[in-house]
Amino acid sequence: MPNLDIIYENNDFIVVNKTAGLISEKSPFEDITIESLVHSHILKSKKKPYIGVIHRLDRVTSGVLVFAKKKNVLVAFNELFSSRKVQKTYLAVVKNKPAKDKGILQNFLVKNYKEKRADIVASKSKEALQCSLSYEIIDQNNYGYLLEVKPKTGRFHQIRAQLAHLGSPILGDDKYGSKEVYAPLSVCLHAWKLTYQKLDTNEQITFEAPLPKNAQWSFDKV
Repeated sequence: MPNLDIIYENNDFIVVNKTAGLISEKSPFEDITIESLVHSHILKSKKKPYIGVIHRLDRVTSGVLVFAKKKNVLVAFNELFSSRKVQKTYLAVVKNKPAKDKGILQNFLVKNYKEKRADIVASKSKEALQCSLSYEIIDQNNYGYLLEVKPKTGRFHQIRAQLAHLGSPILGDDKYGSKEVYAPLSVCLHAWKLTYQKLDTNEQITFEAPLPKNAQWSFDKV
């Protein structure tokens, strides 16, 4: 069984560094998930642990993931997310350098249920939702360019689809056109930081997940 990489834990919630290749939530079709690992961990100190799934990451993505230990904490975090008082910062490795070193991408995205992917389309419709993110090249190595990405919306496969549409698919993401081989069930997309604003004090709290240890993630500026 994989080890649970704990970033922070208190009586209200636990923050972990999700391993790429595992899904976030418990599933009858998966023997091991991040939620099941969290459950096993909390079970050591509580007979009937409560675990609230606050947000999720794709199977192929690693990084910061938060679970609530109490129902009221889950409700509070849901309010933070719905009021957009949470900022996620991702890191992505791409082989093809974007034409501009930084920019804002605004597209319309349709969820392709048949192929389990997101498609970028030309205009808004009932099925097509607007998606937006900002990116900046912050480093490079022999494998490609490191992008810092801040999504402004939370659409399905948004970062993967938008970067591919830009001509810079994420390394290892063959679903979106990458030709480079990476780790099984993984792409070079990492949920690096999660920052939220506490509702009672407006204090800014940030959790950061260490990068994967694969060679593709060897950068000097992170």
